[in-house]
Amino acid sequence: MNDKTVTQKVNALKDIEQYFDAPIFGETDIEQLKRLKDAVVSDEAYKKYKGVSGSSIDYYIRFIESKPTVQENESYTMDEFLSDVFIEEKELRRLISLLENKKNLILKGAPGVGKTYIAKRLANVMMEEKDETRIHMVQFHQSYSYEDFIEGFRPKAAGEGFELKQGPFVKFARKAARDPERDYFFIIDEINRGNMSKIFGELMMLIEADKRGEQINLLYSNDMFSVPSNLYIIGMMNTADRSLALLDYALRRRFSFFEIKPAFQNETFKSYVNELNNPEVLNRIINEIKSLNNQIVEELGTGFLIGHSYFVGDAYKVDTATRVEEVIDYEIIPQLFEYWFDDEQKANDWAERLRGCYDGEK
Repeated sequence: MNDKTVTQKVNALKDIEQYFDAPIFGETDIEQLKRLKDAVVSDEAYKKYKGVSGSSIDYYIRFIESKPTVQENESYTMDEFLSDVFIEEKELRRLISLLENKKNLILKGAPGVGKTYIAKRLANVMMEEKDETRIHMVQFHQSYSYEDFIEGFRPKAAGEGFELKQGPFVKFARKAARDPERDYFFIIDEINRGNMSKIFGELMMLIEADKRGEQINLLYSNDMFSVPSNLYIIGMMNTADRSLALLDYALRRRFSFFEIKPAFQNETFKSYVNELNNPEVLNRIINEIKSLNNQIVEELGTGFLIGHSYFVGDAYKVDTATRVEEVIDYEIIPQLFEYWFDDEQKANDWAERLRGCYDGEK
């Protein structure tokens, strides 16, 4: 745009701010700016910059989306990861290698092994800094759709009719494409709860490592779209939920799978336990949980193991014994009755053994 056009649009935005008493300059919420545009365009009483008001906000939105942000982020090293996450260095290096080569990785495992915790910190260690602007997280569920994830028609804010809106994946992928020198991470929790083929649609091909950068037309807008090579996808899969369908083979071919296991043998986890105010009771519980896990593996499989995350948190630092009792009685024992729903006596026997580890400690 020439200087005259720029001045006209800036003046239009200033007038909108004053007339509608709504901030524009400095506003970074795109959806809020779009709602303001709808209000401006639909207000028949507003006359002064009627011809350019809507387009001025559109230009400002494009400016915000493309504007680089300069900020000092806290660094995050491999040593910090290993002191923060209960996995070994060789496992971390393997995770990084899988993600760099395949671009798409699924962390699978039983509840309570820290999949989500690991995913975010894996992104940080690959970025070598903590930068929340380059990480986006969603959670799939049975009703999640292509329209929620890629693009689709949604009701207008004003309540009249529908408008085409981009989903979080398209927005984030385009953001990554504008910044090709840095890595971006799209994290999907409970990835196997959604119908992946339905959610990704025609993008199923584009997420493959060797198809990054290739373009296809999106279903609704018909816009050309590609998944950039600097965008990594990390999914988390709960392997203990019997209600979830297995991922189809077409999807499996596009992801590497890494199983996260309980970290009771990890030296960093052991150090964490021994630094608590009452490590004895927790160590007794953990030894019993190890025996319990052995039986779970024999009868149910590794996807049903009791994870170490049940025994991590600030509450343990305040009162270890009380928190142990709460977790065993109200989280783990109910889970055992779900596991052995057809053998209540076995669940009762393990409940007594676990409770016996902390009885008399309070």
